[in-house]
Amino acid sequence: PAGRLPPLSGRVYGRRWLVLLLFSLLSFAQGLVWNTWGPIQNSARLAFGFSGWDIALLVFWGPIGFAPCFFFMWLMDKKGLRVTVLLTSSLMVLGAGLRCVPVSDLEIRKKLIHGGQLLNGLAGPTVMNAAPFLSTTWFSPDERATATAIASLLNSLGSAAAFLVGPLVVPPPNGTASLVSQSNTQHIKDRIEAMLYAEFGMVSLIFSAALAYFPSRPPFPPSVAAASQRLSYRRSFCRLLSNFRFLMIALAYAIPLGVFSGWSGVLDLILTPIHVSQVDAGWIGFWSIVGGCVVGIAMARFADFIRGMLKFILLLLLSGATLASTWFTLTCLTTVTHLPLTTATLYTSCILLGIFLNSSVPIFFELFVETVYPVPEGISCGVVTFLSNVFMGVLLFFLTFYHTEFSWFNWCLPGSCLLSLLLILCFRESYDRLYLDVVVSV
Repeated sequence: PAGRLPPLSGRVYGRRWLVLLLFSLLSFAQGLVWNTWGPIQNSARLAFGFSGWDIALLVFWGPIGFAPCFFFMWLMDKKGLRVTVLLTSSLMVLGAGLRCVPVSDLEIRKKLIHGGQLLNGLAGPTVMNAAPFLSTTWFSPDERATATAIASLLNSLGSAAAFLVGPLVVPPPNGTASLVSQSNTQHIKDRIEAMLYAEFGMVSLIFSAALAYFPSRPPFPPSVAAASQRLSYRRSFCRLLSNFRFLMIALAYAIPLGVFSGWSGVLDLILTPIHVSQVDAGWIGFWSIVGGCVVGIAMARFADFIRGMLKFILLLLLSGATLASTWFTLTCLTTVTHLPLTTATLYTSCILLGIFLNSSVPIFFELFVETVYPVPEGISCGVVTFLSNVFMGVLLFFLTFYHTEFSWFNWCLPGSCLLSLLLILCFRESYDRLYLDVVVSV
C-alpha cells in the first residue's frame, strides 16, 4: 500500500559513511597521539630531559587507560554512540592540550605531558571497542564487516603514521655529545612543540565536527538485529562468563594479539642483538601495521560478500601467523638452525606476521558479536580487548625480569598463534545475528 515503509534491511542512509569517517578519524588520531614519543624518543630525551623510564611510561599510559574500560562499555550501552564519542573526544582534546601548555619548568612540563598521554589513553576503550556497535547501528548486514574493519583498524594505522610523522617533523640529535649545542636543542624542542600543537589542532577539529554532527543512531534501524532488544549490562556479563564457546574464541583472540602487541612494543630491543637498527625496526613495525589494515579491510569485504565464512578466514590468517612467527623465531636462532639471517628475511617474516594478526582483528570482532548475540557489541568486544591488554601486561611484566635474552619471548609468538589456531579449529561457529536479519526480515 501507498506510504508503506521499506523493509528493515533497506533502511540505510548515505550519512552512515560520514559517521564512519568521523569515528575512524577519531580512532586514527588517538593512535597517532599515543605513539607520539616512541619514534622520536632520542630527540625527546634531549629536549625535555625524559629518561628511559619516562619513555616507557608514556607508552604504557595506553594499556593503563583501559582500566575504566567497563565504564565506557556501560556508557555506550546506556547512552549510545554520541555521548560516548563526545566524552572520548573531549578527553583527547584535554589531553592533547595539556601536552602543549608552555611552562618553562621541565619537571612540570613532563608531568603535564604524562597527564596528557593518560587522558588520551582513556580514549582507547571507545576507539578500539565501538566499531562493531557502530557498524550494527548504521550499516546493513552486507556492509557490517567492512565498516567494522575500517573503524577498528584506523587506530593501528594512526600509530603506524607516527613512525612517519615523528621523524619527518623532528630532527634527531647530533651523534656526538659535544656537537649538541644549545641552539640545536632549542630547535629540536621547537619542532616537537610544533608537532604537539598540530596534533592538538587535529584532535580539536575532529571534536568540533563530532559535536556539530554525530547522531547516536539513524532515524530507522538498518536491520532487524539493529532494532532488536539487547540484554542488560548485568545479564550480558553473566551470559558471556557462562558461554564456553565465547570464552574459547576470547582466548583465541586475546592470547596471540596480547603477545604480539607486547612483542611489537619492544621490537627494537629484540632485533638489536641480531644487529638490526632502530630505523629498520620502525619500518618493520610500520609496514606490518599498514599491510594488516589493507588485508583486514579486504578480508572483511570478502566476508560481507560470502557470509558465514568467518571461521574459515580466521583459520587461514592464524595458519599464516603461526608459520610466519615460527620462521622469524628459527631465523633468530641462526647458530642452531643455520637459516639465512638477512634484512630481507627479517622484514618478510615480521611484516607477514603483522599482516596476518592485525587483519584478524575485525574478523574476530564480527565472530564475537555473532556468537553471543543479543549481548551488546560494545560489551562483548570490550571484554576481549581488556583481556588482550591483560595478557600484554603479564608478558611485559615477565620481560622486566628476563630481559637479557629474548629467545623465550620469540617462542611465545608461534606458541600463542598455534594455541589460537587449535581453539578456532575446535570452535563451533554460529551466526545468530545474521540468522535474525536474513530469516526474520524475510
